[in-house]
Amino acid sequence: MNKILLHLFVMFALATVLEAKMIDGIALIVEGEAVTTAEIRAVQTQLGITKDQAIDLLIQDRLQKVAMKDIKISEESIDEKISEIAAQNDLTIPKMQKILLEQGTPWVQYRKSIKESLKKSKFFQKEVVASIPTPSEDELKIFHNDHKELFTIPTTISVTEYSSPSKAKIDAFMKTRKAKNITSRTLIKYTKDLEPSMLAILMQTQNGNYTRPMNAGDRYIVYRINSKEGQTAMPFEMAKGAVAAKWKEQQQQKALKDYFEKLRTRADIQKIR
Repeated sequence: MNKILLHLFVMFALATVLEAKMIDGIALIVEGEAVTTAEIRAVQTQLGITKDQAIDLLIQDRLQKVAMKDIKISEESIDEKISEIAAQNDLTIPKMQKILLEQGTPWVQYRKSIKESLKKSKFFQKEVVASIPTPSEDELKIFHNDHKELFTIPTTISVTEYSSPSKAKIDAFMKTRKAKNITSRTLIKYTKDLEPSMLAILMQTQNGNYTRPMNAGDRYIVYRINSKEGQTAMPFEMAKGAVAAKWKEQQQQKALKDYFEKLRTRADIQKIR
């Protein structure tokens, strides 16, 4: 889950925890939705923020509920999402129900939380993501230049290279990790000198793991990643995908903030205490 959706979901999680505590005095009424002093104190405690910050989050939560009132989520969509979550965790639905019950979460409440998260995701896609234009190449280059610290790679990668003219011997090595009749040597690769495809392979392979076998023409090669040291800025062409993703994330944060600021300027907010 990205940071934006996490930010959107946190308020529902808090509201669920506080559901049984909403007997305290009403502090605010936002578009007809009450905010209690108990909720404000709980948000302060759980997030470690000031009272004013807690109030701002709770106002945003109520404004969001109003904005989402016409969003419909079918029972089939809830079932599909729950099945997806169960599959990702290698669980059957009955096993999932049992675990949740042991943790003190009734199945009905869990389904309600899934429905709410789906509503918020749909709301986010409709009201925030859809409003963000596709960036131009120049915009991404400017963003990359202004935020080079976000796009770095190691200066050097230490590897052990295993090679053989025989593919069968390399395949056997990959199964046994025994370098019999295999040539091996330790190398230091400078990332600035690597071809983009090779750099991508080495970067995606974690320390201690092996790359897939590669055909170098006269031999087959496998690399074991020993360590990655130093830090250097990635050239734009190499970082382009990551730059676009980070640009989109920041634009989403801004769009979300702007959306709720506009809602708040015309919202009916009554301060009771």
